Amino acid sequence: MARKKTTRKKTPQVSARLDYNVPMPEDKSLGIGCIGSGFIMADCHLVAYRQAGFNPVAIASQTLKNAQSVAKRHKIPSTYQSYEALLDDPDVQVVDVAVPPDIQFKVIQQIVKRKNHIRGILAQKPLGVNYKQAKRIVDLCEASNITLAVNQNMRYDQSIRACKCVLDRGYLGNPVFASIDMRAIPHWMPWQERQGWVTLRIMSIHHLDTFRYLFGDPVRVFASVREDPRTAQKFKHSDGICLYILEYANGFRAAAWDDVWAGPALEGAAKDIGINWRVEGMDGMARGTIGWPEYPKPTPSTIDFTTTSTGKWFKPRWKKVWFPDAFVGPMAELLCAIEQRRAPFISGKDNLNTMALVDAAYVSAREHRAVPIKEIISKNA
Repeated sequence: MARKKTTRKKTPQVSARLDYNVPMPEDKSLGIGCIGSGFIMADCHLVAYRQAGFNPVAIASQTLKNAQSVAKRHKIPSTYQSYEALLDDPDVQVVDVAVPPDIQFKVIQQIVKRKNHIRGILAQKPLGVNYKQAKRIVDLCEASNITLAVNQNMRYDQSIRACKCVLDRGYLGNPVFASIDMRAIPHWMPWQERQGWVTLRIMSIHHLDTFRYLFGDPVRVFASVREDPRTAQKFKHSDGICLYILEYANGFRAAAWDDVWAGPALEGAAKDIGINWRVEGMDGMARGTIGWPEYPKPTPSTIDFTTTSTGKWFKPRWKKVWFPDAFVGPMAELLCAIEQRRAPFISGKDNLNTMALVDAAYVSAREHRAVPIKEIISKNA
């Protein structure tokens, strides 16, 4: 009797040379019109765009003086009193929208009316105030044949992209569990007071989208929240400190602790600040840090990984940082998508699942139950 051949699982050859760089468009000349002149535009978007050789041609904001100052700093040729006037500029072919989420829909309504010369939109996250409004924005852009991308920039942090490379190469085998542990104190914006929310839709959305980027869509989420004692002294909110677990159909689990209190670190206690992430697989493990909490001190994010086939840690390092270097990624992806006549990987349509996940987390925290993502989608079909 012939013996059956046994096939052994092929072990991938492990290399610390990871692909974390962002593909760039061949044509960087498309004119970018910038709406908003706050920190995220002035210190992140425009710094990154100039480094990449992109072409910002115009800027407008609520305060003309601020727009003029940012234009001078970044050598932007045209400044406008209103975003409507900026949108009428035929040199503006792509619009970078960095306004509060409750204003975003109104701005995009005006953009799609200029579909003759505007080809793309990069919208700040969150895409509107909830899933329902995000879907209206996506539908508007699709009807006008304007390419919509969402600025989910944590996907473009070097440690996250390196982790994606490690996963795609199969170094870790089948993923089992992942976590993000954030102990940091964000600078909340004044407009958040009128929203009544802070962490889930502004900070946690980065982590929820990153889990989607690395592992795909979960089935359901369970979330628990409480107010942040420090922020509660300024305005009422529900989602300060946020804990949540994502359940996947294949048994994989992901969880995050978004602790925006981080102890009385601003009230006299010693600080213990940082963001750590971890991915465990059947054949290996990766861990990393996100350098953002040290901003403005340039602090590169890191990744270490190990495999059962090597028994050692690999620790590649790069000098780039999340703020501002990662902000090249979303605009580069939008420009590549326009150039290649395809949907962006960070398209508005894809981002609807991130928005649904955020909305599901709010429902879960309010009703103390695990909420399927499909529940949010079906209610807003």
